[in-house]
Amino acid sequence: MDNNDQYRRNFLKFLLASPLIGYAGVTKASDASKLDPDLQFIMDLKKELISSPEDALNIFDLEAVARDTLPRAHYGYIATGVGDERSQIANRQGYRDIHLKARRMVDVRNIDMSVTLFGRKWASPLAIAPTGHQGAYHPEGELAVASAAKEKGKLMMLSNVTSNSVEDVNEARGEPVWFQLYARNHWPSNLKLIERAERAGCPVLILTVDMVGASYRETQDRFMKQDDRDCAACHGEVRSPFRGRPMYDGIDLDAYLGAGERFDWGLVKKIKDTTDMKLIIKGITHPIDAKLCVENGVDGLIVSNHGGRSQADSRGTIEILPDVIKAVDGKIPVMVDGGIRRGSDIFKALALGATAVDIGRPYLWGLGAFGQAGVERVLDIFDAELKLVMQQMGVTSIEQIKSSSLALPRGFAKS
Repeated sequence: MDNNDQYRRNFLKFLLASPLIGYAGVTKASDASKLDPDLQFIMDLKKELISSPEDALNIFDLEAVARDTLPRAHYGYIATGVGDERSQIANRQGYRDIHLKARRMVDVRNIDMSVTLFGRKWASPLAIAPTGHQGAYHPEGELAVASAAKEKGKLMMLSNVTSNSVEDVNEARGEPVWFQLYARNHWPSNLKLIERAERAGCPVLILTVDMVGASYRETQDRFMKQDDRDCAACHGEVRSPFRGRPMYDGIDLDAYLGAGERFDWGLVKKIKDTTDMKLIIKGITHPIDAKLCVENGVDGLIVSNHGGRSQADSRGTIEILPDVIKAVDGKIPVMVDGGIRRGSDIFKALALGATAVDIGRPYLWGLGAFGQAGVERVLDIFDAELKLVMQQMGVTSIEQIKSSSLALPRGFAKS
């Protein structure tokens, strides 16, 4: 038995103890067919890996390479949800429970997938969500993602815990990205981050509000135990997602980190009074909060539960979306993320009222597998699948996608 086989055997033992197995209803290897492709890797450890991004038939082919290539702890950071993984699983299950009702006898030779956000037209409704620490998945990190976004004409959102500065990412992208902010209860630090993003030309600021308090990322911790590298060699003795990140140059990190989180409408007013950037709030999951966003002058929303990484026992974001759409009543754009793995998922989100959709884990799989080329392949696969679904459903533009195309599960509200 070679080292790789021994690793796979140990890895399988670890995964069999994971809550992902229990909540997928899998108790033995013969039950692997019950798994969503997101979780199929748990049993399918001998799958032949692709050798180039062009060989990928779907995004899960790229996930398999990333899982095989990345250090265990780094892959675990992508894979993890929170607690027993019910929120992450709910994100996927929500899409699986919705079915499509096709229309026929429609000329679908010419498909227009374009959408417009804040006056900027994009070729498709697929956007790159903000995710941090991308240097952990590829040496070029966010620069590779930005180059892929430039090549494919995609909207890119940049986390403030980026491995590369916003200035360098904007240069690689060829135009300013949207900038995401983790605000703390220390206004001088928040202000420096906001002003730097605005100086860099970023047109939109995204305030993430769903990371309140700590979250129990048990799956991540399990992966870390499988990683026998000396983490201190890269992270130092005190590991922090903020220290050493380029966007925190000149910021008093002790004061910033020591202040904790505080999200209220006073913070929103301060931000609105400080910057001319459009303000989007990311992490809205309740219609009352959505309505208050409109009343407090917020320019857009992202329905998100942080990919199942923050709140335990969250509903899937696709289930939440209709209530939020109804609450904003068309006054501001609403985007959604969490659990989007197929072009049909994009179609379902658009049919329920989303203006656009954001992906996180999938493009990180592409990045970890093949760098920029892997990210480009992920974007191409999603766009190709969406175009195909639109043709199958008999719609030729995003505006034609309506909830009447969906067969919704009993009890599922729609806007």
